[in-house]
Amino acid sequence: MLDTAKTRWHPVAATYDLPFRHVFHAQLLGREFAVWRADDGYVNVWENRCLHRGVRLSIGINDGRELKCQYHGWRYSNRTAGCTYIPAHPADAPARTITNRTFAAVERYGLIWSAEEPQGEVPELPGLAEGELLTLRGIPVNAPADVVAARLEGYRFQPNGRTDGSDAKVSVEASNEFSVALRAVDGEASTLAVFFVQPVDSNRSVIRGVLDGKVEGAVRLAVLHHHNDLLSKLRDIAEHEAQAQPVPAPLEPVIDRVSPELAEMPEETKHGRKATIRVEVARKWQAADGIAGFELRPIKGLLPTFQPGAHIDVHLPNGLIRQYSITNGPGESDSYIIGVKLERDSKGGSTCLHETVRQGDVLAISEPRNNFPLRRDAMKTIFVAGGIGITPLLAMAQALSNQSLNFELHYFAQNEAQLAFPEKTACLGTSLKPHLGLSPEQTGARLREILSGYRSDAHLYLCGPGPMLEAARHVAAEAGWPETAVHFEYFKNTNVIDDSSSFEVALARSCVTLKVPAGRTILDVMREAGIDMPSSCEQGACGTCLATVIEGEPDHQDVYLNDAERKSGTKIMTCVSRAKSARLVLDL
Repeated sequence: MLDTAKTRWHPVAATYDLPFRHVFHAQLLGREFAVWRADDGYVNVWENRCLHRGVRLSIGINDGRELKCQYHGWRYSNRTAGCTYIPAHPADAPARTITNRTFAAVERYGLIWSAEEPQGEVPELPGLAEGELLTLRGIPVNAPADVVAARLEGYRFQPNGRTDGSDAKVSVEASNEFSVALRAVDGEASTLAVFFVQPVDSNRSVIRGVLDGKVEGAVRLAVLHHHNDLLSKLRDIAEHEAQAQPVPAPLEPVIDRVSPELAEMPEETKHGRKATIRVEVARKWQAADGIAGFELRPIKGLLPTFQPGAHIDVHLPNGLIRQYSITNGPGESDSYIIGVKLERDSKGGSTCLHETVRQGDVLAISEPRNNFPLRRDAMKTIFVAGGIGITPLLAMAQALSNQSLNFELHYFAQNEAQLAFPEKTACLGTSLKPHLGLSPEQTGARLREILSGYRSDAHLYLCGPGPMLEAARHVAAEAGWPETAVHFEYFKNTNVIDDSSSFEVALARSCVTLKVPAGRTILDVMREAGIDMPSSCEQGACGTCLATVIEGEPDHQDVYLNDAERKSGTKIMTCVSRAKSARLVLDL
């Protein structure tokens, strides 16, 4: 029976068990669940344990978008159950593999249904109409499900509106090992009651009842009291019967982690950059003057978890690959929203998205990468965005806003029409501070005002055009901001790349030595040798192909590393940087 029970849909909670910002502790077949409703209405049914120390998530905090473990503060995203933040490692984006196990959830007949390995659909119940039902209080019973179900077949009750009587005729309309449908008739009054037995464990159950017909006020209270009294008496009888039988061994669920099923993986592209997810352009709109917004929804399954600051590679119909930041706030996990600015000197990327890609088109994208993670432990966070540089910072600002953390978002643009995603920025209140129509000199002066008075518990995040970022970093350094508190992301590398040198690269862990000739990159040569190195922009801006240098002197030509990282000589961007020494040894 256990195998059949695992594939059958069971009610594990009632709709009323999931009030705003609450987490409900449910159990089915010995397995514990944390059940919670996000602010967008999505019902999550998760394994009831934090992946860090196994603490129950049912005692966690539901902030409407993420679930926070009470022990060490790990946060998990709505829908995907992927970890979005680890307080002990505030400067790092959690790995996508840190994902809790999720279970299917269907809300129907005033109940939340789930199963370990569900097959088919939640059963249709003739006679029960959504919106015209009364859900009874769940009655826990210390007895096996089959004992409770057998007792329910003899349950006798009065129809709605006749609870003060005692002459109703009750007939069994349907029954199986986990449910019983009964109809009570008294004169012209008739009520259908369907009772489900939730098998909590081998010797524990919950009776969940649903009545047809909508009743209000005093009649509703009378019906609830009527069934509560009768079902409590039935519970006592079932428990007495169970005590006379041998106690079955408790059910021991298998605890493992299952990642959400992703869309079918296409073949690896010739660039070595993988587009593992198929998405549909669910919506395309003008997010600002010259900026198109795209909502990308998965063709099947769930999208992988992302954290604020993450980006995706979008593989375009014309063969190009471009990187775009995810602008979503926390918990907005049913789609990815990106913004694309139409560049005047476009080489085909932004032009294709603006002029060719339409709503309903299918695109291939990569899994999210985050080389620009957000710390959530600062007492004050300052965001400075220039133009389309708003996109990663918008996701970060929404995350801090949702947690009521202190931040300012300074948004530089030419005019109000160029302020992107007004529907998102409007939710940021007075923390959003637009700066419009400023000249480069005025921008520098405004930056000096914004960045003056550095405090040791503050962090600064910069994203926008290269010249603005260079100016902001210079101003921050003059104002006393240490490099460890200044985080930045360039959208492209405008440096002139000198690839005239040739040198050797030894890969210490692979025991391979490669010759990098002039005109070729370290990344190209490694891939040619069968070394699968991850990459994204391949122009030294995103940080995906970062490698650790064990020996030798790098020739830095990227815009990702800060000055201290460059001076240390311990990191190199393999897509553009080279060697000043004759040989480099990398920890690969």
